[in-house]
Amino acid sequence: MFRQQASRILSKTTSARSGIAQQKRCLSIHEYAAQTMLANGQVNTPKFIPAFTAEEALAAAKKFDKNELVIKAQVLAGGRGKGHFSNGLQSGVHLIDSPQQAQELASKMIGAKLITKQTGEAGKLCNAVMIAERRTPKKEYYAAILNDRSSLGPVLVASSEGGMSIEEVARDSPEKIVKTPINFETGLSQEEALEVAKKLGFSTDDAIKQAAGIFQNLYKIFKDKDMTQIEINPLAETEDGAVLAMDAKFGFDENAEFRQEEVFKLRDTTQEDPQEVEAAEHGLNFIKLDGNIGCLVNGAGLAMATMDVLTHQGGSPANFLDVGGSATPAAVKKAFELLLTEESVRAIYVNVFGGIMRCDMIAEGIIKATKELDLKVPLVVRLQGTKSEEARKLISESGLKIFATTGLDEGARLAVQKANEFAASK
Repeated sequence: MFRQQASRILSKTTSARSGIAQQKRCLSIHEYAAQTMLANGQVNTPKFIPAFTAEEALAAAKKFDKNELVIKAQVLAGGRGKGHFSNGLQSGVHLIDSPQQAQELASKMIGAKLITKQTGEAGKLCNAVMIAERRTPKKEYYAAILNDRSSLGPVLVASSEGGMSIEEVARDSPEKIVKTPINFETGLSQEEALEVAKKLGFSTDDAIKQAAGIFQNLYKIFKDKDMTQIEINPLAETEDGAVLAMDAKFGFDENAEFRQEEVFKLRDTTQEDPQEVEAAEHGLNFIKLDGNIGCLVNGAGLAMATMDVLTHQGGSPANFLDVGGSATPAAVKKAFELLLTEESVRAIYVNVFGGIMRCDMIAEGIIKATKELDLKVPLVVRLQGTKSEEARKLISESGLKIFATTGLDEGARLAVQKANEFAASK
């Protein structure tokens, strides 16, 4: 189970960097904000207007010169079209033929939770809708700018098979994917962009030129905005010869927040897990999972290894929680508070390797949290590295029922055992 969730964890952490900087989550923004950014970057999109109330949706729909429109729920999750709302409304994407339809559907979407395969049963709150002109594609394509480890830089990934999962295309028709490394400084040349557009099979010379220009401009946006990904799916060629970005998914490097202030104002924390938001405010990287053993670890790599070992020992991690390299006793206490909000937690395993992090400071935080939070669940602690002997002495002299170990496997085994014993006693 853990490995199935590893990609989610990795998507919210960044690659190794110097110093003791906290690992960051990837910022995503709503479709209407992404479409605005595309339009400002000279990438053609269907005309659109966001609306935050049913009345605004009515007014927005009246501004178009035709009634054939589409209304799309604005939530940060895939599979909106196949999802359903908590109030029973089916689908987060509807074709509409009048402003009144826009108002009626918006009244049902806004304020309700949209449930998709990506959100799980909890769903995500819809606070806005996007009204857009309806454009019928003659052919759908796929285009993305991503950072690629094998190329040691950004790449353009494009395919003649758009409107579907790129993972499915890679699995079933890998020959239909065109991958082009991009020079970070100079971007895509016109020749490179035209070559990709020709390989994809756009039907006219004008469409080929439009697509090539879009590829070049996508990279400019990617670089200028410190992005981790731009995904356009589908990129459509319409019957009237236009090439349009019909839907967009953006990701931004959170380490660039200091120079992308306007972008980060677009963050919608209502789309994020409240505990994860609270953790980030205290410099903690917290991701909720489905198990019953709470984990508190320093460093993303060690945290993932800890969860692997717990799983190997027959346990199930309840979370990913990285306190980073500069956590204070107060931050450790906050970490415990986050762990204990989950009723499913039956034991806590603290696994800290002290390098920059001093184990005695972690021990102080553990003792403080145990006393002040009246900890009931078993607590297993492994502290190795800087000031670890002092840390173990503090724990020993505290008089608290804390199970101290020195081995990773030993600690995981004990945490699983104590979790099972505690669960049996409930």
